[in-house]
Amino acid sequence: MIIVMAGHATPEQIADVEKRIAEWGYGVHPIHGTERTVIGAVGVPEADKARYMESLESLSYVEQVIAIIKPYKFASRELHPDGSVVDVKGVKVGGNQIALMAGPCTVESYDQTMESAVACKAAGATILRGGAFKPSTSVYSFQGLGLEGLKILKAVADSQDMRVITEVMDPRNVDMVCEYADILQIGTRNMQNYDLLREVGRVKTPVMIKRGMWAKIEEWLQAAEYVLAGGNPNVMLCERGIRTFETYTRNTLDLSAVPAVKELSHLPVVIDPSQGTGRRSLVEAMCRAAVAVGADGLLIEVHPHPDRALKDGAQSLTTGDFGPMMDRLRPIAQSIGRSI
Repeated sequence: MIIVMAGHATPEQIADVEKRIAEWGYGVHPIHGTERTVIGAVGVPEADKARYMESLESLSYVEQVIAIIKPYKFASRELHPDGSVVDVKGVKVGGNQIALMAGPCTVESYDQTMESAVACKAAGATILRGGAFKPSTSVYSFQGLGLEGLKILKAVADSQDMRVITEVMDPRNVDMVCEYADILQIGTRNMQNYDLLREVGRVKTPVMIKRGMWAKIEEWLQAAEYVLAGGNPNVMLCERGIRTFETYTRNTLDLSAVPAVKELSHLPVVIDPSQGTGRRSLVEAMCRAAVAVGADGLLIEVHPHPDRALKDGAQSLTTGDFGPMMDRLRPIAQSIGRSI
């Protein structure tokens, strides 16, 4: 259940509620907002919940107690009916402005990353994407530059006043990646790597969880629940396509997931049209559709020379094409009361 404290509740009264629910056997998960505190209580059998709710509702400093029957408690829309916003060092994901995350799929060199970042920044991107660690189906494919790649991303992003999003694959590397990244990306293959989810739940660095290529929406939200229940409230989701019988596109980009998730959850939703289609020619159309259906961000692969890219060149926009595409997207965002 979720306990919404009254706006006038004092720290002592909040502590009293936390003590009560802890004594009842609940796990206590406070979320301290600017106007009020919300306390998540998880772990007591349903049969006992009604009398505990009644007891809490009788307190003058408790505004509301909400029972959540979904398996994902903290990701549920009931926790934040108006939707949540993740603040990435001043860059907001969620709300009226659509966040633009762009850059190369893979960090290959400083010059390649810098050229991509300059073009992306000029077009309005505020978050630099780039892979330092690359999960590859083939063991013989390029696996990324690792720590060197992280250092390149950080140096380039700082020079352009951008934030960094990059993938973390190993629980043992979370602290190291946090030193260089502003958003920790959990890739599609790791969506149900529960050890990794628990580890990124331990830190406060924002996390973006990509939907598993096989995953149902409920499974995706339960993956987010691992991070939220671990104490990290800064979670966003990324739809990057699911695997179907279709072979023309790399994946089937499920744009219906955006409004569906927003019915169920308060978490911001980002769309990755590059991974979602695997085809450069389809990226702009999917960006337009993503903005129209309410996506809170776009994650786009941009490379100065896609024909020479070490990974995923076929789905990467050129630096010259990226800016004009963004100019064509802005009127769509404006038409629904948002901006890019």
